Amino acid sequence: MSDSEKVPHYRTLRLVLGDQLDVRHSWFEQQDSGTLYLIAELHQEATYVRQHIQKLCAFFAAMEQFAFALESHGHSVLHQKLEETLQCDSLAEIIQSICNRYGITRFEFQSPDEYRLRLQLRQLKLDSAVSVKECASEHYLLPEDEFAHFIIAGKHNRMESFYRKMRKRLNLLMDGDQPLGGQWNYDAENRARLGAADLLEIPEPLVFDNNVEQILQRIDRCGIEYFGERAGALLWPINREQALELLSFFCDHCLHRFGRFQDAMTGQHEHRWSLYHSRLSFALNSKMLHPLEVIEAAIEHYNEEKNSISIAQIEGFVRQIIGWREYVRAVYWVNMPDYAERNHLQAKRDLPAYFWDGATRMNCMQQALGQSLDLAYAHHIQRLMISGNFCLLAGIDPAQVDAWYLGVYIDAIEWVEMPNTRGMSQFADGGLIATKPYCAGGNYINKMSDYCKHCQYDVRQKVSGSACPFNSLYWAFMIRHREQLATNPRIGMIYRNWDRQSPETKEATLSRANWCLQHLDEL
Repeated sequence: MSDSEKVPHYRTLRLVLGDQLDVRHSWFEQQDSGTLYLIAELHQEATYVRQHIQKLCAFFAAMEQFAFALESHGHSVLHQKLEETLQCDSLAEIIQSICNRYGITRFEFQSPDEYRLRLQLRQLKLDSAVSVKECASEHYLLPEDEFAHFIIAGKHNRMESFYRKMRKRLNLLMDGDQPLGGQWNYDAENRARLGAADLLEIPEPLVFDNNVEQILQRIDRCGIEYFGERAGALLWPINREQALELLSFFCDHCLHRFGRFQDAMTGQHEHRWSLYHSRLSFALNSKMLHPLEVIEAAIEHYNEEKNSISIAQIEGFVRQIIGWREYVRAVYWVNMPDYAERNHLQAKRDLPAYFWDGATRMNCMQQALGQSLDLAYAHHIQRLMISGNFCLLAGIDPAQVDAWYLGVYIDAIEWVEMPNTRGMSQFADGGLIATKPYCAGGNYINKMSDYCKHCQYDVRQKVSGSACPFNSLYWAFMIRHREQLATNPRIGMIYRNWDRQSPETKEATLSRANWCLQHLDEL
């Protein structure tokens, strides 16, 4: 029998990336015997930054599950694992070899969500016999061709304005042309600290027991470098059924207190990592769930349980998705590729070693970093006001901060990671996202957590050898960048407070900060 008789022929090859696992995409509405779907574990995607082992396993496991799902619906799927893709030197070579083998004359791909991948696929060089078509991902709520109506490149664009436009556009939590409940934003009600009684009510999180031993072995055999805690059983959802189960769990057990405690932190509870957060970001960013179905499920539950769920809880959740998530995506695309090079504050220090092992005496940092290394997850306020705040105050190179955040978190894909890190967290974009640097001393951490009670450093002190490093680093940061920040109307009062302090206090504070900066790895 000839090779041509052994190997089936297809007209079209469609590439499905690891963050394009949307079974409801129009591609899959009908079976087509002439179409082959390629799902491939790519060396370039596993190594373009050093990644957490659980993140690698989660994406590879979800891709495998998606391949099974497509096959069960009658689609033809080629699922290539690392050992197979490593035989080719590039993505272009992988695609061309498949086209040659199966007689492909048409290659299609969905628009990637990362700039580097979109550029790579748009510049793909295949044989002239193969035509190339780019398709929409059909996932987001604001089409790219409408970004210019919402976001101006190179300018600060208020997320609140963006959010209100999106609420009106989608008619979510609206009463006619007015916001339901009379307010657009209930953020002021969503800043509560967890008290002793609140700790007793934290729900046990829904986790999964997904066996990834074979994936771990495959990663090891192929020599992929990684960091973080290995886990033979993965707790994250890796298919649509599990993602929907987690969504339902959030609505039933967490939504009623989500907003109130969304900024709270604790180190004194076995479920301190999960609290009332949805933990749906991996399912959303891999497209196992659509943002609108998540919002609609939450609003439906709110409407059914209005006696036990306040509008502040549902509004805070909706704002994170149709406000923040869509907003940072638009900011990313209208400002790339220059956005990736921004370093407004000229931060140049190296990331301390404890970002890779969690071995620090600062309890807040140990909690946030340790959790991240153990689970490939931290909730947004840990990322922003603990590890991110520290990097900002210490003047860590934003490229190194980007690479760490992109590698460590289960849900991190550049379009969402970079604006959150380089923009919101590090102020490296000069204010395209935030109107001021999001920085704070130890008092904020003490207010929103119980971390400081169990720390070797004293949050009440600024200048002694046992003083909380955040305190002196905060003032040193503000003084270091006074020329750039003093004219900001949201910051003026801070400098007036500094100016009222005695010369001796100022000198001692900056001396303590200088010692901390010279001994970052020892803190």
